Amino acid sequence: MPHDKDRTHWHEPAGHKKAGFGKFKKQPTPYDAFMEEEGIPVYRDLGISKVQNLPLYPWKRKGGRGHYIQLYGTEGKWGCYVVEVPPAGALNVEKHMYEEIFLVVEGRGTTEVWQEGDTKKHVFEWQAGSMFSIPMNAMYRIVNGTNSGALLLAGTTAPNVINMINNFDAVFNNPFVFRDRFSGAEDFFKPKDDIEPDPVRGLAMRRTNLIPDAMNCELPLDNRRSPGYRRIEPFMTNNVFYFWIGQHENGRYSKAHAHTSAAVLICLKGKGYTYTWPEELGVNPWKDGHGDKVRRLDYEPVGMVTAAPGGARWYHQHFSVSEDPFRLTAWFGPHNPGRDPGPPGEKHTDYTAIDVNEGGTAIPYSMEDPFIRQEYEALLKQNGVTNRMKPEWYERSYDK
Repeated sequence: MPHDKDRTHWHEPAGHKKAGFGKFKKQPTPYDAFMEEEGIPVYRDLGISKVQNLPLYPWKRKGGRGHYIQLYGTEGKWGCYVVEVPPAGALNVEKHMYEEIFLVVEGRGTTEVWQEGDTKKHVFEWQAGSMFSIPMNAMYRIVNGTNSGALLLAGTTAPNVINMINNFDAVFNNPFVFRDRFSGAEDFFKPKDDIEPDPVRGLAMRRTNLIPDAMNCELPLDNRRSPGYRRIEPFMTNNVFYFWIGQHENGRYSKAHAHTSAAVLICLKGKGYTYTWPEELGVNPWKDGHGDKVRRLDYEPVGMVTAAPGGARWYHQHFSVSEDPFRLTAWFGPHNPGRDPGPPGEKHTDYTAIDVNEGGTAIPYSMEDPFIRQEYEALLKQNGVTNRMKPEWYERSYDK
């Protein structure tokens, strides 16, 4: 049978040789192709000290200027970008078959949300520090209320949807109306402060579709990451996009803990740094001669860092070095602890909050690499910040 001259013919391997090239390049996903077609750059790295430093480029589809962000380890898991709303202007009206949350980095304005065919629009105000969610496939428009640019950071499940459907028209021009995601109730975007236990781990959760000020909102005591640590899980518009807001007290730092990729930490208040290293390097990477393989990023509002850039489980540890408490929000996309691998109903543990000597992945202060404490104490002294890490926390007896 004659071969197509434009195609390479496949031949079976000879003898005991294996089929295929053996080595090959990772192919772009449909979402990668989508970002390329958008005509704005994609920032790829461990993190960025502050997203305000990213250059912005004209973005025809959005009607503003922007820059895509795809930190290492988040590829295919969830999407991110920054967008600037024109001064005294607005972004284009849009809708899409993926979830989207926003953090306002700079500026103030309003957002209009409605279902296609509705005559009434829901309008709510936002300012720097506000967080809100756009209901699935609802129409919306973001309006700048000032004469200077407004900058917003967005997290989406666009990669999950676009990679699966691989049809842009089905994503952006789908007529289905999600009444379960956007009921049209008068108080839909009214902030709510009631706290309840989340149904998976029993941690503090707040059902609200708008947070007026995530940088200063009240956070209940949690204690899982560091003494005095505070945390809340907002649950917005029935999303599967998972995130939380947490805060370490000034002069303190978290225990290192390990999990797989997806999480990105975004600084809301204070200044600090994050260390991250592959779990295979052990609990004492500097002491064991692997300090050169540990990655560090210093960041401030609104900087961001990926917790596990290599896909497999990585340790990561967060340090507060300013007079203000170190407040972070962690974005995971649709990858929350209740969706870890395993059959439904299988018993699971909050392993990132359980010490390694008790079967978890958290490294107690008494077992951590001595370099951690030495460097931290020196940095606090250099910054004129009081060290609030108590000596007894480093004793083995404190772990029991």
